[in-house]
Amino acid sequence: MALRFKRGKRRPDLVVSEERGVRHLHVGGEAIQSAMRLDDPFALELDYTRCMMAFLLFHPRPRRALMIGLGGGSLAKFFHRRINGLHTHVLEYDEWVIVTARALFQVPADDARLSIEHGDGVEALAPECCDLLVVDGYEDEATPAAMVSQAFFDAAWWALEEPGVLVVNFMDDDPQFDRNLQRIERAFGGAVIAFQSLRDPNIVVIGLKGVPAALAWNVLRARATALEKSYGLPFPRYVERLRKMNRWNADELLLIPPPEAS
Repeated sequence: MALRFKRGKRRPDLVVSEERGVRHLHVGGEAIQSAMRLDDPFALELDYTRCMMAFLLFHPRPRRALMIGLGGGSLAKFFHRRINGLHTHVLEYDEWVIVTARALFQVPADDARLSIEHGDGVEALAPECCDLLVVDGYEDEATPAAMVSQAFFDAAWWALEEPGVLVVNFMDDDPQFDRNLQRIERAFGGAVIAFQSLRDPNIVVIGLKGVPAALAWNVLRARATALEKSYGLPFPRYVERLRKMNRWNADELLLIPPPEAS
């Protein structure tokens, strides 16, 4: 099955395809923007979306989430269904993505804990407007330039309460990844964690505000075990992945660079 919504030269086509019990959303190309298993529509089907949940290792009880980019609504649905006490506000630039997500990907109607708005997420950032900021906006495999500028990441830091986390999804072959990571590090004073997703070609970057300088491995492993029981996601594997791209020693994961490294 494939449904194509052609929208003229200035707006990318929307395509919804279906294969082996999984429905996919494509925006402007063949890349999969979102996926939903038809027999479990509120689960996180794509590996990178599951990996983005690693923010819970550092901020286990978020209260107000601002999400820039809806796609098929996988993360918004998961937040709404599984994270108690969290209000999620989603900004999606393309109104047809919202229509498609609600019609074909079982994104629920707005209620006291979920609101989805057509608008520019870049312009929505305001000081201390959230304690969880999720950025996952693409057209095909390209991130809009306004969402990777230094000004955007600076505004993201100001948008977060303390403690708070920024979670950003990048493709691992993005030629500007190092530049973008350095911009996040500048905005967050070096308090940034990154790791390669387990299977998908994505890198999850987590910016931290109001955190200790380090977290002990035994604390992280205990949190991971508890979170795995709560959410059914492989948090212990995320902890081990943190050793690949971040600063650490035998006892701790270092969250804030020491003075000599800044």
